[in-house]
Amino acid sequence: MITLIIFYAHVVAAVTLFTKHWQEGDWKEGLLAVGSLLLLFSVGWSISTFVLKLFLHDERGFATWLDRDTLSLVLLSAMEGIFFTVQTKIKWLSF
Repeated sequence: MITLIIFYAHVVAAVTLFTKHWQEGDWKEGLLAVGSLLLLFSVGWSISTFVLKLFLHDERGFATWLDRDTLSLVLLSAMEGIFFTVQTKIKWLSF
């Protein structure tokens, strides 16, 4: 269930990014924004899974609904939230 919520949040983020960049520029900028989100998501999920394998040797994690894959997605979402927040603040400071 947690995994589904995280995937749904990323779909909503992709649609939001596409719409925002499409309105500010053109549809190519929207596709570029969605592509960068997908790239960050796929690479970040691989890295967070690798990091959690170092600390959690058991695939079951802490519970049946909080296994190692779900924990890696939660870690990824937290890191993406920090990344996009810092990126947005830096973008606002440069103007």
